[in-house]
Amino acid sequence: MQKENCFYLGKIVKKYSFKGELLVKIDTDDPGLYKKMESVFVEQNKILVPFFIERCWLHKSTLLRIKFKDISTDESAGEMIGDHLYQPLSMLPELSGTKFYYHEVIGFEVEDSAFGSVGTITKINDDSAQAFFEIDHNGTQVLIPVIDTFIKEVDRTNKKIKVSVTEGLIELYLE
Repeated sequence: MQKENCFYLGKIVKKYSFKGELLVKIDTDDPGLYKKMESVFVEQNKILVPFFIERCWLHKSTLLRIKFKDISTDESAGEMIGDHLYQPLSMLPELSGTKFYYHEVIGFEVEDSAFGSVGTITKINDDSAQAFFEIDHNGTQVLIPVIDTFIKEVDRTNKKIKVSVTEGLIELYLE
């Protein structure tokens, strides 16, 4: 499996027991969606390696506690701390309405209710506390925060996102 065909699921943050159980911080608002996984890909030495899951359950509502089939010692579990987990894109639950996955909207056109056509999303920058749409507006980069109240419609058929941002925000980038 190639990484570009997968989505980032989370990171192994620590061991839970001496029996090889691990705690995983899942990159989602609802970790419970992933309780029934049968397998995951674990990135080890820049290669995605499949691991089969013996048991998987919620731990304190924000983490998943996972017991892999072939990991049964404290030492082997400890070697996995910090590893990243991935799933194939086909495993993502389908979203509707104004909810979307970041990778899904790359290439979408952004239209503001007051400004009109802003441009095309080239990237979602989520390196800081606030994620931003990075939009190409005729060669100029415009940043719009990914805020639920700004997003009015996600039109997957026509690859368009309609927003209503604070007056003057877009113009700041174009002066």
